Amino acid sequence: MKNGHQSKFLRPFTHPVFDYVLVLLGAMILAIAFNSFLLPSHIASGGVVGVSILIQNVFGFEPAYTQWMINIPLFLIGVILLGRKYGLRTAVGTVMLPLFIYLTKDIDPLTQDSLLASVFGGIGAGLGVGITYRGRGSMGGFSILSNLLSIQTGLPLGRCTLLLDGAVIVFAGFIFGPEQALYALIAVFLTSQTIDVVQIGFRSSKVALVISQYHAQINAAVQVELERGATQLAGTGGYSGENQNVLLLVVSQSEVNQLKAILHRIDPTAFIILWDSYEVHGKGFRPQVVPLQRKTLRKPKG
Repeated sequence: MKNGHQSKFLRPFTHPVFDYVLVLLGAMILAIAFNSFLLPSHIASGGVVGVSILIQNVFGFEPAYTQWMINIPLFLIGVILLGRKYGLRTAVGTVMLPLFIYLTKDIDPLTQDSLLASVFGGIGAGLGVGITYRGRGSMGGFSILSNLLSIQTGLPLGRCTLLLDGAVIVFAGFIFGPEQALYALIAVFLTSQTIDVVQIGFRSSKVALVISQYHAQINAAVQVELERGATQLAGTGGYSGENQNVLLLVVSQSEVNQLKAILHRIDPTAFIILWDSYEVHGKGFRPQVVPLQRKTLRKPKG
């Protein structure tokens, strides 16, 4: 496929409207997972969604109403204190998620087993949130509190999120019992893993740093046998002080053993470092997709 045809094919998926479609789709999926699995089995897996389950059990309030009452003030606080980063897409997610939860509240539970509910509820929630993130949106809620807590305390954002979700799960343990709290932990773990999968996909590549005096031969073999390019970096040995060339290259998971075979054949004493890379764009990997700009530059007059 030629580049021109490819960019034309991808154009609808880079349009700003498509972001809102993803936010709405993510909110709908999360709502279905909530009413099909999490709510019927009392799986309060953190966040405002988990709080709404606790409040419904204690006071009988409709979860959608609770989420609106918590999310909308939090969104306004976020806009005031944290600026425009909480924009229209977050507003859409904040309003539409409780609406979809209300519209799907009569869905029959798909299972009465708490373990199955925590597994599939966690995966469904992660799928919904991950799709929303792909649309560069948010469901609001505790993400705003986490940002505020991080700013005030200096703690990392992830740790603040963990503290808030953990507090909800602890309360769930008191209200529903310790067993339900353990199921909630399973749901939280699967939600986070599913979000990662939606964000970065199943495929992972390997970044390799190769240090060898036969770097030229290794570079040539990689280009011929793997059809991969490599970047030569200038380095200095920390112990010897001698100048050394370092090869930096990226290979797919299936090409790792081929790379090792090349190194073993050319230089068995070569030093190699491998680590995972989940986002690689460029020739031979994923194409770089740039969102379309709404405004075009005008040609200067004259």
